[in-house]
Amino acid sequence: MTGTASTGAAPAGAVADGVDVDAVADAARTCPAVSRLCSGPWGGVVSYLPGREVPGVRVTRDYVVVSVCSRWGVPAADLARQVRVAVAPLAGARRIDVVVADVADPPRADAEPREAGPWKSNNTAGRGRAPSSGLVTPTGAAIPAGEVGTRAMTCECEMT
Repeated sequence: MTGTASTGAAPAGAVADGVDVDAVADAARTCPAVSRLCSGPWGGVVSYLPGREVPGVRVTRDYVVVSVCSRWGVPAADLARQVRVAVAPLAGARRIDVVVADVADPPRADAEPREAGPWKSNNTAGRGRAPSSGLVTPTGAAIPAGEVGTRAMTCECEMT
């Protein structure tokens, strides 16, 4: 099954039912859609080897199960196709089941949120455009000026 060469090298790949479990795990990890392998919420997808475990891979006589954490935004069908293509040469004639056990968090756009700068008021009563007294949050209700069939609306009120 598993052992080290007489030269003291690292253990050879572990073979379960004729499938190299480590090679299957390595192949699945190379898929761009895979964030990592995982054993699932109850630890059901794992290969137990002498002295260690390989989470995310289980081999049976009829099929191979690969359980993964998907990268954010990847369609499940694309992820399954990538894993099946990568693992197929190693699984022989076995069916390959892909389990999406988790999805990685989305990438962060900014470490710190940006603070909005002051907005300019539309008051042109002799003073030109001056910063308003407080920050204004833009909304999707604004109607762009110059669009056909719409009227631009502005507020001509004074803040006291």
